[in-house]
Amino acid sequence: MDETLAELGDHIQAALGDAIDGYTVAYGELNVEARASEIVSVVRFLRDDASCQFVNLTDLCGVDYPAREKRFEVVYHFMSPKQNLRIRVKVRTDEDTPVPSIVDVFAGAEWFERETYDMYGVLFSGHPDLRRILTDYGFDGFPLRKDFPLTGYVEVRYDDEKKRVVYQPVRLSQEFRDFDFMSPWEGTDYVLPGDEKAS
Repeated sequence: MDETLAELGDHIQAALGDAIDGYTVAYGELNVEARASEIVSVVRFLRDDASCQFVNLTDLCGVDYPAREKRFEVVYHFMSPKQNLRIRVKVRTDEDTPVPSIVDVFAGAEWFERETYDMYGVLFSGHPDLRRILTDYGFDGFPLRKDFPLTGYVEVRYDDEKKRVVYQPVRLSQEFRDFDFMSPWEGTDYVLPGDEKAS
């Protein structure tokens, strides 16, 4: 199987040239690193080429690596029922540089791209309706970014006096706990309440 994927990777590399930065075969999967500006031509080739025929867009998602200069990866998963193969295509981008939308090639990418925008803030140029899809209309921030606070910025509650839903800044009712993170098999340096009789 790895030989078949490597041959396919060589074929894609030869056909697309500078549009992709390379490929790897790992764990029985073909991974292609594409240039963000060329993603539309890359996915069109993968769909239309007789050796590929990746006609099914299975998934499109984002990944956040805050330490990188281009912190986001947009990851596309395709399947070829005719070849019985799968492929993963990755492009890198930053907070300000949009990735071209592939909606014209795969119409099913529309909601996937909206979700990636909503969760990570990745912009898609040429998208017909790029707006939030999972969060509320006035939502502040992008919840799957690594630097987004776990509590969020605002909380929603029903106000009985105003008879409507209100938004207010997050207020923690208890302080964060201080955990010692010791292994439960090694035990603690102190006696836990209730364990006085154990020894």
